Amino acid sequence: MKITRIETFLVPPRWLFCRVETNDGVVGWGEPVVEGRAEAVRAAVHVLAEYLVGRDPLRVEDHWQVMSTGGFYRGGPVLSSALAGLDQALWDIAGKTYGVPVHALLGGHVRDRARVYAWTGGDEPAELADGIAARVEAGFTAVKINASGRMPALAGPAAVKGVVDRIALARDALGPDRDLAVDFHGRIGAADARRILPLIAEFHPLFAEEPVLPDRPHLLPGVVAASGVPVAVGERLYSRWDFRPVLEAGVAVVQPDLSHAGGISETRRIAALAEVWDARLAPHCPLGPLALAASLQVAFATPNFLIQEQSIGIHYNEGADLLDYVTDPEVFRFTDGYVARPLRPGLGVEIDEAEVRRVDAVGHAWRNPVWRHEDGAVAEW
Repeated sequence: MKITRIETFLVPPRWLFCRVETNDGVVGWGEPVVEGRAEAVRAAVHVLAEYLVGRDPLRVEDHWQVMSTGGFYRGGPVLSSALAGLDQALWDIAGKTYGVPVHALLGGHVRDRARVYAWTGGDEPAELADGIAARVEAGFTAVKINASGRMPALAGPAAVKGVVDRIALARDALGPDRDLAVDFHGRIGAADARRILPLIAEFHPLFAEEPVLPDRPHLLPGVVAASGVPVAVGERLYSRWDFRPVLEAGVAVVQPDLSHAGGISETRRIAALAEVWDARLAPHCPLGPLALAASLQVAFATPNFLIQEQSIGIHYNEGADLLDYVTDPEVFRFTDGYVARPLRPGLGVEIDEAEVRRVDAVGHAWRNPVWRHEDGAVAEW
């Protein structure tokens, strides 16, 4: 078997898919993307494709090593995301070739169902409460919210109270028997994190995500020590080497993104590394169906898996959603806050290729907004 062609598709609302074709007719799909930089990742995929075309797709690990370390300059979000999507596609081909789901090739399943959570938004209290109620009505037992909007440096009493009140309202709407995850999105600094985390501890968050920016792991020990709230990081980290200092800092949850952190191959290694520090895996995934399918294959083969993010109905998905690109949406049916183990070969999801090709003709140019403080300086989004 040889790889004969690699294609990429810009898929609304903000995704990039890749398709790897072989001379035996087996096709693998992956999702290599940096949200807001899809075109740059697309170019990187085609650079890496120069190496892959003509080679045996089943040498997944060897290809991963060449694509990740074969160049003198390596790493970073663009190259790691290009590698991630191609890695997903190669595992998809391997599973289809051997007639088994990818998790069977990773050692077999260690659970029968995987817990998932849903996002909910809303700037006003009534909107937030209604959004949570809708998620509960849909059967979810865990919800994640943004802790705040734009935050000033060294937030004053009103801004801090706004964060605490928002989390208190969410906890009240969820009740004591469901989990609440809180995403700070890197919008507060270490000093504010040390001040705010103890104030929200009484609401028992499942985790507090990205309380400081990911390029500042040296600040995490103080943040972790400030309260008993579990700290989660990882959506903007791209390798096991990136994760080591945050694990040493004492984070409780790691959140590698299967479309950013080297795909299935590297995320498995990150999860194993996390076990050494008694940390749990909760893959980041506000993306499309292939990223979610790849994440679930890892979830079912990973002992220290905690919970899976998924983006059906998320606020980013305007005009298109991930179920629009799969032929059988049942694979992503969530029951009582869980998803069943996928049984189909490969990633376990069948892509509607005709629809993907149709929307690629239109494409997208999604960009995240740029926020500014009241004085005009750039703020964290």
